[in-house]
Amino acid sequence: MGHKVHPVIFRMGTTNTWPSRWFAGKQQFADQLRQDLEMREFLTKELKDAAIKRIEIERSRGVIRITIHSAKPGLVIGRSGTGIDDLKKKFMKKFFPMQAKSVQVHFAVQEIMKPSLEAAIVAQGVVGDLERRMQFRRVLKMTIERVKKSGALGVKIAVSGRLNGAEIARREWLGWGKIPLTNLRADIDYHQTFAQTMAGSIGVKVWIYRGDVFDKDRLSQYTPTT
Repeated sequence: MGHKVHPVIFRMGTTNTWPSRWFAGKQQFADQLRQDLEMREFLTKELKDAAIKRIEIERSRGVIRITIHSAKPGLVIGRSGTGIDDLKKKFMKKFFPMQAKSVQVHFAVQEIMKPSLEAAIVAQGVVGDLERRMQFRRVLKMTIERVKKSGALGVKIAVSGRLNGAEIARREWLGWGKIPLTNLRADIDYHQTFAQTMAGSIGVKVWIYRGDVFDKDRLSQYTPTT
C-alpha cells in the first residue's frame, strides 16, 4: 500500500523553506499560527488576479514583514504605489484595528521571473480554464506544453470530479518527463486547489520537477532577514 506524503512538506529544510518564520511560546503559538492562516487567506482573496505563488510572513518584536511573491507585481503595487497602500490599510483595519501604533507591518513584493515553473500559478491557470468550461483534456495538454517550454524536466497534472459535466466523477491525469517523488534532492513544486464549475467542484493537483538542488545551492535559502 502506498503512503502519500505532501511533496513540499517532505522536502522542508532541504530544498524548501518555511513560509512562516518566527518563534513563539506555547501560549502564543496557536494564536499566531491561526493569524498567519487568516492573513494568507485575506491577501489571496484580495489579490486573486495577481497570480500569487507564495506569501511569506516573518515576525520579530512588534514588526511583521510580509513578502508577496507574484507573477504580476504591477497589480499588487498599483499606480504610484496606491495599490499596496490601500491593501495595507485594509490589512491593518482587519487584523490590528486597536494596535496600529504598537505593531509595524511592512509589505514587500517580489516578482516571479518564470511563472510557468510555479505549481501554484499553473494550477490557477488550469482552474480558470476549467471554470470557463473548456475541455479538460485540451486544458491539460496546453498547460503541459507551456511548462515544457519553460524548461521543466517533468510535469504532472491530475484533475478529479465530474469532468466535462459527466454523471459519474472520475480522476484523470496527464504527465510528461519524470517526477522523482522519493528523491529528497529533487526540486519538486506541488500545489492543489479546486475549480467551482456548474457540475460541481473539480480538484486540481500539479507537480513540476525543476531539477536537483545540491548542498552548495541551499545556503542562500537560509540567510536571515530579521
